[in-house]
Amino acid sequence: MPQPTFFIKQNDDRPHLDAFLRDDKDRPVDITGASVKFHLRSLADNSVKITDGSVSVTNATEGAVRFEWTTTNTNTSGNYQGEFQVTFADATVESFPNNGYIKVVITDDVA
Repeated sequence: MPQPTFFIKQNDDRPHLDAFLRDDKDRPVDITGASVKFHLRSLADNSVKITDGSVSVTNATEGAVRFEWTTTNTNTSGNYQGEFQVTFADATVESFPNNGYIKVVITDDVA
């Protein structure tokens, strides 16, 4: 299933990036007791813009998470790829989406 594109303006810190983590059969992944981080890299040069970004779990049994941007995260316009990395209670790791990336576009602001 293709991933939707998330748009945010340069130097903005809203809207938040909300996601529901799903398995390969599109079922919610229970992340109770897990830690979640967000990663973002530039498509222009593959540089990593965000490493281990702090993520809030908004509903663990439904796999609902939220990444809240800072203006440092969005200070450079461009096209990016993002993913949520989950470390489960048993220390196993899985990244979401596992069939691609979250497309993120940081659009130039006017001023």
